[in-house]
Amino acid sequence: LVQSVCSLAGVTIFCCAFVMGLGPIPNIICSEIFPTPVRGLCIGLCGAAMWLCNIGVSQAFPLLQARFGLAGVFAIFCTMSVISWLFVFLKVPETKGLPLEVICDIFALSAKQQQAARVHED
Repeated sequence: LVQSVCSLAGVTIFCCAFVMGLGPIPNIICSEIFPTPVRGLCIGLCGAAMWLCNIGVSQAFPLLQARFGLAGVFAIFCTMSVISWLFVFLKVPETKGLPLEVICDIFALSAKQQQAARVHED
């Protein structure tokens, strides 16, 4: 009974932390980075890609567990979560309170700067 309660509490805490942390980041980014004329289509494609990735993780879990053990699988997931957090912290601009047009300009300017840097390197 104690293990069941601890398991339930752990899953509940994880879900709450995920929803308040990295969980909504992909949906927020998808809704902000695409220009208005194609936003609906692109959000749909991003949603499909996220579900395909969820299926991939679900299907890979038993294979990974057989190869690396439960602790190894969760170490892999932990490493990926830390890498994801670092990416969001370092590369995703703060867009709180900005209108979508300004956000589109921010991402367009960033893309132009990256393209200019690549051209300059060549």
